Amino acid sequence: MSNELTVHGQSGAVVSHDTHDLGHDGHHHHQSFITKYIFSQDHKTICKQFLITGMIWAIIGGAMSVIFRLQLGYPDSTFPWLEDILGRWAKGGKLTPEAYYALVTMHGTILVFFVLTGGLSGTFANFLIPLQIGARDMASPMLNMLSYWFFWAASVVMLSSLFIETGPASGGWTIYPPLSALGDANLGSKAGMDFWIVGIALFVISTLLGGLNYITTILNMRTKGMSMTRLPLTIWALLFTAILGVLSFPVLLSGLILLMFDRHFGTSFFLSDIFITATQTALPNEGGSPILFQHLFWFLGHPEVYIIILPAMGLVSEVMAINARKPIFGYMAMVGSLFAICVLAFLVWAHHMFVTGLNPFLGSVFVLLTLLIAVPSAIKVFNWLTTLWRGNLRFTPGMLFAIGFVSIFISGGLTGIFIGNSTLDIHLHDTYFMIAHFHLVMGVAAFFGMFCGIYHWFPKMFGRYLNNTMAYIHFWVTLVGAYLIFWPMHYEGLAGMPRRYMDYSGWSSFNMFAGLNQFITDVAMVVFAVQLMFVFNFFYSIFKGRRVTTLNPWGANTLEWTTPIKPGHGNWTGEIPEVHRWAYDYGKDERDFIPQTEPLGADEQHH
Repeated sequence: MSNELTVHGQSGAVVSHDTHDLGHDGHHHHQSFITKYIFSQDHKTICKQFLITGMIWAIIGGAMSVIFRLQLGYPDSTFPWLEDILGRWAKGGKLTPEAYYALVTMHGTILVFFVLTGGLSGTFANFLIPLQIGARDMASPMLNMLSYWFFWAASVVMLSSLFIETGPASGGWTIYPPLSALGDANLGSKAGMDFWIVGIALFVISTLLGGLNYITTILNMRTKGMSMTRLPLTIWALLFTAILGVLSFPVLLSGLILLMFDRHFGTSFFLSDIFITATQTALPNEGGSPILFQHLFWFLGHPEVYIIILPAMGLVSEVMAINARKPIFGYMAMVGSLFAICVLAFLVWAHHMFVTGLNPFLGSVFVLLTLLIAVPSAIKVFNWLTTLWRGNLRFTPGMLFAIGFVSIFISGGLTGIFIGNSTLDIHLHDTYFMIAHFHLVMGVAAFFGMFCGIYHWFPKMFGRYLNNTMAYIHFWVTLVGAYLIFWPMHYEGLAGMPRRYMDYSGWSSFNMFAGLNQFITDVAMVVFAVQLMFVFNFFYSIFKGRRVTTLNPWGANTLEWTTPIKPGHGNWTGEIPEVHRWAYDYGKDERDFIPQTEPLGADEQHH
């Protein structure tokens, strides 16, 4: 029992937590920089590693979008500074077609996997799970450390692909065969594609290690009194996210392994006897189907949307209840809708494939299931709006981003109902309508959830506050900018404007959007600049921000605010607190809030 902490609860039962000792004054103070910050097994440090790595990736992925937006907004202009950055990929200050498609591919890959998946789950699952359930650390701190280091290895491989001679992968972030399976198809199908596959394979390992750890910790390491129905909604959301990841990512990994076999070992999983015009030859392969890859990809790809958005939903629910000073409306309905999304996420993947020649009857089944998944999302929206209704609202930066999340989730989600209809989708698929929809609901909304979480829990992470003035500028410019960028794209899509084209000036029917595309590009640059301001605010505030002087600055009920202002290794210096009530006792019995650790009164009911 030397490395275990034994806590005797009131009932005399023994609660044991494997903990590296209470550790506040122990040997942890003598750790070197490398063991404390680099190869750390403390969940709070690992959370910061994920967050800062994700932020670096976000800057890279965002900068890529600005570069290819310049091409779309100003197709006839040259930018000499581009050649300084990209070399031969922007000869004479103008993007080459290969560079354009590589940028679009890497932008999608980086933002979806390395920022929104790694950044949201990696950061907040690591930080909040032990603190909110009353655990000293994760079930396996070692696996937790490995999950970050596999993420880091994946990042290094993916980043390296940007610097190889033939350039990074350029087959779109979905890397559909045969383009991705044939090394000779284009420059981006050569070594860059191998780097992409290896990078994502390492990323999948990271996700699986993290996910299994999160599930085990939530199910097995809750403190005394922390029943499942007393868990904050953040923990429920992170639990379902982890389950989704563990069940769906291996399917993508299997598809990538088969793709690697097709590329290098002469197999025919996704290749058939395709005639190649450039070489005037037919492939010797027989029997494969690129459609099979689409099935494997989207069986991960659609749950991936929810792997990104569920943590944001959990963070927003928590922050909204705290700053509305009201209990979250319909707690069990929220948990039920999270569960329903988790199940239905696996049953809707083929709505990405309505235009592949899918059997119309099968298409109608997927239409029904797609419309069905809108129901739990609608339940959540109504519950958020009802939580806000007549609440005593405090407009902290975290709260503003939570409200912004709901706004964008509604407007982006409603367009999903249109493209969930197979007949409409035939017209709208692969147009700018698609781009508008998924950027709003999956990109911007998920970012708003992430910002909401960062602004709210930053004081607990670093013991300081972020600058409020910069935070408010960040919110308003990002909200208005997101709508100005993506809302007009719906109209371009309805007019039939196709995505993934680098120059529309050759089509008279799309020339009418030249001014609009220019406007979107200008706004995108402003929004990107404001994100850089947020990054400055983040790093400046870590060292120079206003210090936190109270244990519970937001007046929240959950357990993380019972730890010291800057919790050490093991989180609590004494016994782990016992839980007596749910996490949302706000405005009860004429009291502003009642922490989870306060025993129930004589006339109070269990929740």
